Amino acid sequence: MKSGRAAGGTAAPAGGTRTPAGAGSFLAQPLNAARLAAYAGLFVLGAVVGVAGALVQQAWTPGGLLLALAGSAGAFYGGSRATGTRGGAVAPAAGWLVAVMFLTATRPEGDFVFGAGVGSYVFLLGGMGVAVMCATLGQSPQPGASDARLGK
Repeated sequence: MKSGRAAGGTAAPAGGTRTPAGAGSFLAQPLNAARLAAYAGLFVLGAVVGVAGALVQQAWTPGGLLLALAGSAGAFYGGSRATGTRGGAVAPAAGWLVAVMFLTATRPEGDFVFGAGVGSYVFLLGGMGVAVMCATLGQSPQPGASDARLGK
């Protein structure tokens, strides 16, 4: 009889099979050069989307704001789906956050990109909310091999 527990005290899936080594959390997955390059590219993509969103969000009210948030969501969710990990959503979100925070700082000359309107706050908080949602979305599990044969 199989015990209902896998290594580490977590419940094993039905059928007694364990998840593959690479299907765990972000920290449990092996980091290789291709994965690091993908995360670096996603970080740069997130920064570009953040700059573009900051410039577009006040252009057409409310269409520019919706376009900026949709672009951010596309980068975050697309990164997650492209890599198959939550880290794929975190990398562009980090790039987006760095770019947007850099653009919110005022300069000695008094120039800044974001105005003091409601749209700017919706873009900042909405983008952060979308980043958290995309980073915490569970990856859809693939059906594992069953111990039983179909048709019996």
